[in-house]
Amino acid sequence: MVLGTFEAALGIVVTAGLALGAVAARALTPIAGVVAAAFGAAIVVLVGYPFLAMLILFVVASVLATRYHIQEKQRKNVQEGTAGERGISNVVAHIVLPTGLAIAGGWVPPVLSTPSLAVLYASALAFGAADTFASELGVLAGSARSILTWRPVPPGTNGGVSAIGEAWALVGGGLTAIVGLALFRLFGTPVPNAAVFLGTVAGAGFLGCQVDSLLGETLENRGYLTKGSTNFLGMLSSIAIAAGVLLAAGVAL
Repeated sequence: MVLGTFEAALGIVVTAGLALGAVAARALTPIAGVVAAAFGAAIVVLVGYPFLAMLILFVVASVLATRYHIQEKQRKNVQEGTAGERGISNVVAHIVLPTGLAIAGGWVPPVLSTPSLAVLYASALAFGAADTFASELGVLAGSARSILTWRPVPPGTNGGVSAIGEAWALVGGGLTAIVGLALFRLFGTPVPNAAVFLGTVAGAGFLGCQVDSLLGETLENRGYLTKGSTNFLGMLSSIAIAAGVLLAAGVAL
């Protein structure tokens, strides 16, 4: 799956340009932009354009959700960064595992089969979209409840959920599944049948978001985890859930 020299060079240039644009637009801090470019370059070289395209679309969607009603978020002090920019801890938490999957799938011989790689990679990004949509759009709902006790908590509280936020989590996971399937088929990347792919990716993304909320309330609020480590473990849970579903469906990893 490793790209040829020209295709790889083109992918690296595109990745670097997009990262530079994100920094210029203040969607990423400079150091976060460098990290994103480096990891993105590894992904495109190892597993190709559809995987990079999914990552790019995830970043674009995350930026739009983060910037949505940013002034209202700033008034409530629930914005990301100071003006919606994402720092290195956030970028690392969301890109390390997809890059690890790309390495496993692009290794010679590969550790993961291409169909399973496509599902696990998409599931990781589905978590990212579900989590980002739930937090960035759900925080505007005006009310939230503890995922454990169901008591009212201030919007933006770790472990706080709302009906609107949960609906957006479903949208984030579902859209990632649909877009992922379309991209993989467009580029001729082997995937399991549509039902398995869509159901696994959307479900794993949504469930991983719930794990993230549980970890946020039980461990992050007590200082045992940071936001970045909570996101990392939430994404890891999505990948694990997707792997379990694939095995149950008879799809070899």
